[in-house]
Amino acid sequence: MAQEAILSLQGEALAKLLRATPVVRAEQVADPAETGWRTWVLLGGRGSGKTFAGGFWINELARRGAMSFALVGPAFHDVREVMIEGPSGLRALAGPDNRPRWEASRRRLVWPSGAAAYGFSAEDPDSLRGPQFHAAWADEFCAWREPEKVLSNLRFGLRLGCDPKLAITTTPRPIAALRRLLAEAGVVTSRLSTRDNEANLAPGFLGHLRALYAGTRLEAQEMEGLIVEADGALFRAEDLGRARGSVPVRLERVVVAVDPPVTAHGDACGIVVCGRREGRAYVLADRSVRGLSPVGWAKAAVKAAEDFDAQLVLAEANQGGEMVRTLIAQVGGEVPIKLVHATRSKKARAEPVAALYEQGRVVHCGAFPALEEELMAMGSEHQGHSPDRADALVWAVTDLLLAGRSMPRLRSL
Repeated sequence: MAQEAILSLQGEALAKLLRATPVVRAEQVADPAETGWRTWVLLGGRGSGKTFAGGFWINELARRGAMSFALVGPAFHDVREVMIEGPSGLRALAGPDNRPRWEASRRRLVWPSGAAAYGFSAEDPDSLRGPQFHAAWADEFCAWREPEKVLSNLRFGLRLGCDPKLAITTTPRPIAALRRLLAEAGVVTSRLSTRDNEANLAPGFLGHLRALYAGTRLEAQEMEGLIVEADGALFRAEDLGRARGSVPVRLERVVVAVDPPVTAHGDACGIVVCGRREGRAYVLADRSVRGLSPVGWAKAAVKAAEDFDAQLVLAEANQGGEMVRTLIAQVGGEVPIKLVHATRSKKARAEPVAALYEQGRVVHCGAFPALEEELMAMGSEHQGHSPDRADALVWAVTDLLLAGRSMPRLRSL
């Protein structure tokens, strides 16, 4: 299709076209259907295509006219060699009719449309004071020495146009700044794995790395783009990596666990569906939601129970359990509700469930990256936000496999 025709498309029509393009994967395109977002975070392993996604996004914005962009990397060398001149950088991805020129003296890239992108180093946060932009692309956020200081200065400069946007591409690390960023309102997340980009990598590259690092924390972080556990965490990447399987033909029992948000905004409502068969727990779905009213997340919990024909909804009594009972009845839910009481800390409640993962008795019937990241952060002092999904999973697995039994405890040696 001609570039003029592409530019005439808007909204979802443009997204569908980009997703049908062989060189662009769906998760590499900012989704117009996601309304209200200001920051788009792409978490990806090495070679997953996250730099391509950032460059593609900025190039498409540059076609619209005389806009101003910020390009921020760990150092200015990274901005020049990766974001601008690299094989997946802005100049390489631009078509012949849209190729920008580099003005070294001004540290800026200028497109034929008049759009300009200015390069900044995260090593100098104060350099972002003063300039203003329509949009920004920040690369390798987790490698910045002062990520939150740089990010705040950058955001103050995003004040041009009617809808300034920020794209952040990074390989994740278990740092508090990233956890706080992902918990913010108005942040949407895409996840890119190295495996999904195999067609664009050297033959044998992926197989060689798998042979070396399969099932390790390094694979989870550097190839799957997951935020792995820090010191003191209960759930190991190795155990979660083995917890992959399919849904059994029949399940003996299915429950939906709900961890209500403590505040009206900010924290998510954890909604996790699990089933049991022959002494194993099967994680069927993570239906957790953020930013909804109490009635909104109650409807989501009821929908999960209906979709999976659950026999029970579990809700923590300490965190609004009675409210959950009232809300579910209010929205027409007919599934029985059981209130569970937290008499021990989150870590103590999670320890026996972590032991079940180590024994191979919990199976994940799908990809649940946000849930797995929260599990790997449990027990770490750097968690940064409430583990809503993980708490819900712990309640569900406890009910299915541990209720009424003496619970094993883990002890650090």
